[in-house]
Amino acid sequence: MRRRWCSLLLLLSLAGPSLAQTPVRLKDMAKIQMGEELQLTGMGLIIGLEGTGDGRQASFTTRMLTNMMQRMNLAVDPAQIRIRNVAAVSVTANLSPFARKGAKIDVQVASLGDASSLQGGTLLRTNLMGPEGATYVTAQGAVSIGGFNLGGAGAGSVRKNHSVVGNVPNGGLIIEEPQRLERLVNEITLTLNDADWTTASRAAWAIDEFFGEAGLAIAADASTIVVTTPEQFSSSQEMAGFLADLEKVVVIPDLPARVVVNEKTGTVIVGDHVSVAAVALSHGSLKLKIPGDSGQAADPLGGQQVTVEEEPDHLHPILNSFDVGAMPTVRDLVRNLNALGVTPRELIAILQALKTAGALRAELIIQ
Repeated sequence: MRRRWCSLLLLLSLAGPSLAQTPVRLKDMAKIQMGEELQLTGMGLIIGLEGTGDGRQASFTTRMLTNMMQRMNLAVDPAQIRIRNVAAVSVTANLSPFARKGAKIDVQVASLGDASSLQGGTLLRTNLMGPEGATYVTAQGAVSIGGFNLGGAGAGSVRKNHSVVGNVPNGGLIIEEPQRLERLVNEITLTLNDADWTTASRAAWAIDEFFGEAGLAIAADASTIVVTTPEQFSSSQEMAGFLADLEKVVVIPDLPARVVVNEKTGTVIVGDHVSVAAVALSHGSLKLKIPGDSGQAADPLGGQQVTVEEEPDHLHPILNSFDVGAMPTVRDLVRNLNALGVTPRELIAILQALKTAGALRAELIIQ
C-alpha cells in the first residue's frame, strides 16, 4: 500500500510541467458575463414514505402539513396528526442566467427533521425563491436518492449512499426568468475561474492574435478581461458567432507554485514551479541535506548532491546519495523520500517543516 501511494504521489508531482504547458480553451478557463446565476431555496414536504418520515420531535413538519391542508379548505387538528410517511425537506436549485420560462431544471432535497430515509417519496409542489424573495421555480416530483436504506436501526440495517438527501430530476419548472444582459453592444467581459495576472495578460494577447486586431482585449485585472466588440458583429446572429469564436481561443495558463496537503486522507499534490531552498533536514532517524541554487554565492552544504544519513542497517548503501542538479525541486525531494519508504504522514510533516523554515518556495495549502 505504501509503495502504491508513493508511486501515485511521484506520478502526480512529475506530471506538473507537461500539464502546465498544455494550451487550454478560453471557454474552459473563463466565463462570459451575461448575468448572474441564482441560488434558489425553499421548504417543502415529501410524502409517500414507508414509515421513514419525521417523528413527533419534528413539530414543524406537522405545522407545515396542517397549513397545506388549511389552504385546501380542510380543517384539521395538529394534535391529532400521527403520521410517519411525511418528511420536511429543504429544496434547492441553481438557475442559469440563460434559463427560459417553461424549461425544467433539476432540484435537490435534504431532510430537515429526523426522517431516516427519503426513499420512494414524492415532493409536493414547492416554491423556490431567489435572494430577493421572488419565486422563480416551482418544484415537485418523485425523489431519487441514488441508493437505499433497508431494515431498521442497528446491525440489521443495510444502507447504500446517503438516504436523507436526493434529487428530483427535471422537477423544477421555471415560471420567472432571471435578469440577463439582453444584448452585448460595446464590450464583453470575461472572468477567469482562477485569478492570475500572467494568465489574464496571456489571454488578452491570445485574443488579439486570434482575431488579428491589436488592442481588442485588455486585462482589466487579474481575473477580468474586457473585449471590445468589433463593428462588423452588430446583429444577434453575428454576435453569437463572435462569442463562439472567442471561446475557441487557446491560452497557456500560468499556475502558481502550490502544494496541497490533505491530512485526513494522507494526500499530497505537488504543482509546477515548486522548489526547495538549501536546507539540512532531520526527521526521526532520517537526515537529509539539499544543496542550494547554482546562483548562490556560496554553497554552505557543498557539492550538488542530496545526502541521506540513516541509522545502520536501515538504509541500503545505494540510497546514500542522490544527484538532483543545481536547482532541487519538491519532485526531487519526493522521489528521494519515496525511495526511503517515507510514509504519507511523515512526508506531510516534512513539507510543513520546510514551509515553516522558509525553504519551501510555494504556497502550502492544508485541508
